[in-house]
Amino acid sequence: MTSTAGGGGGEPSRSASAIVANTSRGHHILRIYAYSRTTETPAGEYIKSLPFTAGGHRWCIRYYPSGDRPEAKDYISLYLYLHEDVSEAVKAQFMFRFIRDVGEQALTLGSLHSFDSYCGWGRTKFVKRQDLVASKHLRDDSFTVRCDVVVTSGLRAQEHPAEATIPAPVPMPSSDLHNHLGHLLETQLGVDVAFDVAGQTFAAHRCVLAARSSVFSAELYGVMMESDTGGVVRIDDMDARVFKALLYFIYTDLFPETAKEEGDEGQDEDVMCQHLLVAANRYNLERLKLLCEKRLCDYIDIGTVAVILALAEQHRCHELKKACLDFLRSRANVKAAVAGDGFKHLIRMSLCYGGVDCHACRLIPGCLVP
Repeated sequence: MTSTAGGGGGEPSRSASAIVANTSRGHHILRIYAYSRTTETPAGEYIKSLPFTAGGHRWCIRYYPSGDRPEAKDYISLYLYLHEDVSEAVKAQFMFRFIRDVGEQALTLGSLHSFDSYCGWGRTKFVKRQDLVASKHLRDDSFTVRCDVVVTSGLRAQEHPAEATIPAPVPMPSSDLHNHLGHLLETQLGVDVAFDVAGQTFAAHRCVLAARSSVFSAELYGVMMESDTGGVVRIDDMDARVFKALLYFIYTDLFPETAKEEGDEGQDEDVMCQHLLVAANRYNLERLKLLCEKRLCDYIDIGTVAVILALAEQHRCHELKKACLDFLRSRANVKAAVAGDGFKHLIRMSLCYGGVDCHACRLIPGCLVP
């Protein structure tokens, strides 16, 4: 019989712990309308947002249209202020971003700051005024900023798996199916159907289109397959650029880039998104339709709300319609929007449909729909 010195022949014990921070987060959306009027505000003077709650504390944002100091007069300054009395400083990180820069990527919120009662931190040079005017962020003399806040309230210890007990992870590459199918569309290898759209020809694969769209399936393997079309399918009432974007989504399941191409007269991104939503509805591409709805929610403003609301009503986009109606709950927004031509079209559309499903135009003074 073999003995072990010290009587300890078993495996050594292993344990681990970690020190982690307690965090809570939130964000606030600040919309600036009639930006050009706010630029008359002298350097060092600010316009304050309404108080809001994020991370369990009350905050407000100070908007300096001409900078928070004379040497920053060519910039817009934004500051986050604690808007409550506290006995101990609040530790928090924050970030200001234009709303159209907000994605699902991980945020880097910067340094941890200490906020005392009615004390603030911010960005003196958030954006140069002339750069804002030339950018896509300023539309109809308005822009929107989002402030993300993460509050750290303390440290605590918790159990953590010992390193020896953690199995080595199996490397798992990301799915690249969309790359392969996108390459298939780009190279046009094995294409067996062509489309004539506004004078441009697009080649594709019947089986891919049919697998992605029940409408394409019925058309390409039904009436059109049986008829003699010479291998070319004519698509009416659609812009060639919209159909190209539609094909890109069908093959990649990704929202198509709408950057202007060389020699293209171009369209505003929100207009392109509107046309793409109509195309998605036409070919029963529900995911693309929802992606368009989500994008268009960020484009709702005084100048676009009527058109987007009409689109949402016509194509049964419930969340997009709700976002438009939420925007129009403000009397100031209704008054400004009604002054434009868009609402005349919306009223005509509502009358056309008898006003049965449209509640929006009832918000309009003098609307004829009962």
